[in-house]
Amino acid sequence: MTKETIKLFSEMHAEPSWLSDLRQKAFDKIESLELPVIERVKFHRWNLGDGTITESEPSANVPDFTALDNHLKLVQVGTQTVFEQTPVELAEQGVVFTDFHSALEEIPELIEEFFMSSVKYDDDKLAAYHTAYFNSGAVLYIPDNVEIAEPIEGIFYQDSDSDVPFNKHILLIAGKNSKISYLERLESRGEGSAKATANITVEVIARSGAQVKFAAIDRLGENVTAYISRRGKLGNDASIDWAIGVMNEGNVVADFDSDLIGNGSHADLKVVALSSGRQVQGIDTRVTNYGCNSIGNILQHGVILEKATLTFNGIGHIIKGAKGADAQQESRVLMLSDQARSDANPILLIDENDVTAGHAASIGQVDPEDMYYLMSRGLDKATAERLVVRGFLGSVIVEIPVKEVRDEMIATIEEKLSKR
Repeated sequence: MTKETIKLFSEMHAEPSWLSDLRQKAFDKIESLELPVIERVKFHRWNLGDGTITESEPSANVPDFTALDNHLKLVQVGTQTVFEQTPVELAEQGVVFTDFHSALEEIPELIEEFFMSSVKYDDDKLAAYHTAYFNSGAVLYIPDNVEIAEPIEGIFYQDSDSDVPFNKHILLIAGKNSKISYLERLESRGEGSAKATANITVEVIARSGAQVKFAAIDRLGENVTAYISRRGKLGNDASIDWAIGVMNEGNVVADFDSDLIGNGSHADLKVVALSSGRQVQGIDTRVTNYGCNSIGNILQHGVILEKATLTFNGIGHIIKGAKGADAQQESRVLMLSDQARSDANPILLIDENDVTAGHAASIGQVDPEDMYYLMSRGLDKATAERLVVRGFLGSVIVEIPVKEVRDEMIATIEEKLSKR
């Protein structure tokens, strides 16, 4: 792949010069940059990108839209947008939810201001690769003072019949004092077995006073090797409540970060992960306190089956000057196999005195007393074990804003457990 091919892609999509130039700069940096550091995860030999920037053909794996509600919603299969729905009243308030290149035409100044603002293109090799090679995406813009009660859904399907890289950039801009609940799904669809890579960056910009509830379910297939980066950037008194279910089948490294730039900003990160088979999942969850009286909480629960590997790195960093900041974290892993591997690594980096910080981490198996209690009430071992696991992961599942999706996550857990 050459710079000319990337330039041609930019021209075909009428990208502005600032974006085309940024792609070129990122391409030039790829070879000189190091991979991001995900402690205790050996992913340096994974194929996380084949150096192509192409679009997928229309897919046969398109979902049925006959039973959809009237919520704000966007659905993509591969690089193609197959469904876009914006209620009239929201459009009249200036809300935009559309594919990335359409957003470049509708709100170009905002895209230029906020694209790659929470993560820099030259931070590491995968950030540079993403900037140069992302081939599709979406933008959600909520103007100042707009509150949306109904959940907003962004559904992004990877076509299992296609080997086109699943390289998406998703940008969410929540204006000042806005309030939303957003649900995102990354999911492989179809029965195909084509090997593919994914490099996905999600940026959430919460401006002063914005309140964002962000729920996500990741269910990429076993033939997809993925890097998933979700970054939050918070202004004064802004908040983001993250609830993320990591339920992939293939090898994945993920980076979930919140930068508490503003005074009084608040981020809660709840992550559940389920690893099975021989897959490897490594998850970095970080909160960085820049603002005074900013609060960051991390809660991670994971379950490991068979010969899988799951690593949680919880990182709380309080920057010098962030007086009154609070950074708390908890990582717990439940192992249901003697052949599974896990790490739960709490990391606190404290550069200020007038702060509060703490951490907890544990790795263990199902409590025999819990099992004894449930089985003494007439449950068989397999059913009792499933109930323990559901209870263990429940702290995040209850945060998913759509009941059907909560049920879907529970069904995924049940399916994986039933294969043991």
